[in-house]
Amino acid sequence: MPAFSSLSHEESKSLVAYVRSLQGRVAAVALPGDNVKGRSIFYGKAQCAQCHIVAGVGGYIAGDLTSYGANKPVEDIRAAIVKPSSVSRPGSGRAELTTRDGRKYSGLVRNEDNFSLQLQTLDGAFHLFDKSDLGNLQRVAAPLMPSDYGSTLSAGELNDLISFLMTAAREARTAQPKKVAHGDDEEYDDD
Repeated sequence: MPAFSSLSHEESKSLVAYVRSLQGRVAAVALPGDNVKGRSIFYGKAQCAQCHIVAGVGGYIAGDLTSYGANKPVEDIRAAIVKPSSVSRPGSGRAELTTRDGRKYSGLVRNEDNFSLQLQTLDGAFHLFDKSDLGNLQRVAAPLMPSDYGSTLSAGELNDLISFLMTAAREARTAQPKKVAHGDDEEYDDD
């Protein structure tokens, strides 16, 4: 790809805007609800932060949602919340196991091979087991995420929660430092 150092700053911005328009990123999607109320629901009523993290705050057992709402349509985000079993999530294989000496563990299978299994329990701790030391291993089909948000949250609360996720992604994108090229070196500019 040729260098674009001959373009002015304004020409570069115009070029980027054109490329984004080809990707369908012309205008930001309108928020369906109130993101401030959604933040309160995320950290309060819905208890999403017990498992998920946004902008460094929350739990670590489930995925980081900081950038989750960046390029997803509102309906896709809603479906992931109200029908978690319909969304495939890497690393979400739940298991309950009992060791030969009777200790019980429940959590997410993070790594597995023919001889060992790594399980992350709901408190975030990792446990490595030799499969020969397991008395019982049961795979759990149900997702870790509650599947009743469609009935425990109102339509307005769901819209607020979706708005919070979309806003968090927008804020994360604008908070990232920009790369500025200086000859052969790259630096980060916090403008």
